[in-house]
Amino acid sequence: MQDPKSRVWTRRAALTLASGTALAVAGAATAYALAQSRYAPPPPLPGGRLRVAEDALGQARVGSHRLRLSEEAFLLEDGQGRVLWSTAGAAAFLIAGRGGLDWTETTGHFSFERTLEQTFDEQSVEAIQTGDDWAELRGHLSSADTTDLPYTLRLRSTDPHRLEAEFDVPGADLVLLRFDRETHEGVHGLGAQFTDFDLTGRYVPVLAREQGVGRGRQPLTTLAELVENGGGSAETTYAATPFAMTDTMRALDVQTHHLTAFDLREDERFDVEIWQEQGRAVLYSGAGPSALLQAHTADTGRQEPLPDWSGEGAVIGVQGGTDAVRTALDGLEEAGAAVTGVWIQDWCGQRRTDFGERLWWHWELDTDRYPGWDDLVTELNDRGIRVLTYVNPFLTSPGDKPGGVGRDLFAEASEAGYFVRSPDGGPYMLDQGGYEAALVDLTCPDAWTWFRDVIAEQVAGVGADGWMADFAEGLPMDAVLHEGSAREWHNRWPVEWARLNREAAEHADRPDALVFHRSAGRGSAAHTGLFWAGDQNTSFDHHDGLGSALRGLLSAGVSGMALNHSDTGGYTGLDQPLVGLSRDRELLLRWAETNVWGPVLRTHEGNLPASNAQAYDAECRRAFAEQTRLFAALAPYRAEVVAEAARTGMPVLRHAWVQAPESPAARVDDAFLFGPTFFVAPTLAPGESETTALLPPGQWVHLWTGERFDGDTDATVQTPLGRPAVFHRFDDDAGRDLREQLPQILD
Repeated sequence: MQDPKSRVWTRRAALTLASGTALAVAGAATAYALAQSRYAPPPPLPGGRLRVAEDALGQARVGSHRLRLSEEAFLLEDGQGRVLWSTAGAAAFLIAGRGGLDWTETTGHFSFERTLEQTFDEQSVEAIQTGDDWAELRGHLSSADTTDLPYTLRLRSTDPHRLEAEFDVPGADLVLLRFDRETHEGVHGLGAQFTDFDLTGRYVPVLAREQGVGRGRQPLTTLAELVENGGGSAETTYAATPFAMTDTMRALDVQTHHLTAFDLREDERFDVEIWQEQGRAVLYSGAGPSALLQAHTADTGRQEPLPDWSGEGAVIGVQGGTDAVRTALDGLEEAGAAVTGVWIQDWCGQRRTDFGERLWWHWELDTDRYPGWDDLVTELNDRGIRVLTYVNPFLTSPGDKPGGVGRDLFAEASEAGYFVRSPDGGPYMLDQGGYEAALVDLTCPDAWTWFRDVIAEQVAGVGADGWMADFAEGLPMDAVLHEGSAREWHNRWPVEWARLNREAAEHADRPDALVFHRSAGRGSAAHTGLFWAGDQNTSFDHHDGLGSALRGLLSAGVSGMALNHSDTGGYTGLDQPLVGLSRDRELLLRWAETNVWGPVLRTHEGNLPASNAQAYDAECRRAFAEQTRLFAALAPYRAEVVAEAARTGMPVLRHAWVQAPESPAARVDDAFLFGPTFFVAPTLAPGESETTALLPPGQWVHLWTGERFDGDTDATVQTPLGRPAVFHRFDDDAGRDLREQLPQILD
């Protein structure tokens, strides 16, 4: 693990240098090669033979399921004959390894190298015991040097479409579950995956971490790696969950927070690597994706309905002080915008870094920056505008903060021993790019309660009706905790952070606060009111811009994250030559017209506000206001879809595969359904004014012209700015009602 004090964040200087000198070009090439190596997947584990003792051959009922073992195959299927788990060709279905993981981390960008000293890939099944709804298989796993590990696999059928599998391989560090896969059987889920909806061909670690800057877009990714190992890869994500569904209508949930990886690179199988010797997984089957989602989210918990006000207008991101907030909102109001909230992330103070404008991570109102705060909140509330703020699980020393502080939270936590510790015993000070911060230890009950009260009293207590609950994916793997190991807790940290914020809102008597998170782990949805897709670039691109945000939302939707949205306009900008990124008017409005068709429409100024087009700018606000009115007109329909998500786990934004898995539209990643009624094919490239959309099954009506189209065919429509390709079902009242309102909505 790299010493955090030796980390250097010189993004601006290094990117400028890298774009201007031959030496830096050579360095960039080296950095790219290192990045490719750093994120390169390990080789697939070999496949050994399955040997079945004569007494174990045959088939058995396991409740509603059937288990079959022959000399050539292992097979588990449900009562309808749907295969849940199988290996043919006398292949092992359980493999183990001894070894470890070598971790690399810089400012939340984690990667690892898998080192296996021994692989146990020859499997024997020597005995089976069965009961009414259970079966237990016992045997050994053998390595090339004939060393054996005993194993037990217990199966229990809890209903016709749910089977629990518990494994125990004493002495193993890694246990691998191997599944046969049908030809062209796509795999979907595993959290917010920003690259492809079908994960076939990938090695996907279930690991919460920074997503990176660029994620494959060149030369940006290479230069970000050169600066601070920050480029990311196609599989890096803030929100990772060990749940996947496949095109054969089966699903797997690994019930662990330990590192898990899904290896989907082989055509005829997929492997699930689990870094623990004991564990449990649940296998689901169903008639379609919605049945699988409902079954899974019933187990893990579902998000509660959002507060009604959040769907009745835009939440505007504004910074800069009391006058700046008033000016921005006054301009939007004059333009006729429907505004339901203002998100003031710099309520606690702002600092300038090489990366742009950042915050003082000291959770106390900055009265110098926001004089007359209470009057501002009262005034906005009277205008029907809620105030939202910002918090994360770190604390920084107030040091030379302008204006000072009234309560030194960093000193309080340090003196009480509430911080995550470094291996040398002191608070683990993590570099954040120009300043350091310590992470509050969520495994310590006293620290947890203390920080919950800080958020209730000092974040919600300033009159906030919600806040961004940022980060939670950065627990170092060598950190020392009050309880347990960091490797066990790393993926659990986002879950506990969400639980803490939920309880803080309740403690502050704001149970309907709009609190939104970017990080997630298994079980996060039960505690998270709203997710957001994290920090995309201010660009259209599919690697790390608007296109990637859409794919991340759709992937998250089939992972149990039913209520999700993205920063309108993106977040990460760069002002360097060659790789510079800034948001223009077109990108802002295209992103807005995409987010209209979702649960929340929220803007972000970005890390370089002065370089970006803003919703409240004179040249943007009239067109943006029109989109907010359209968003508000959808409020009754949105409330129904959000209620369905809370009741069933069905996502608000749905890939066509969720409702029509056999349709050709289910193979398209750049369009989505907003609930059951509206189909949207957003414009995801600059300068385009025409869109061809492959429609799902049914009869569809183009929202703007009333033209009718058949499903499972291409529909080509004009898409000028402000008029994305949106269709509604022909026989649906919500679509007809919205079309009738358009003359009052549109300028």
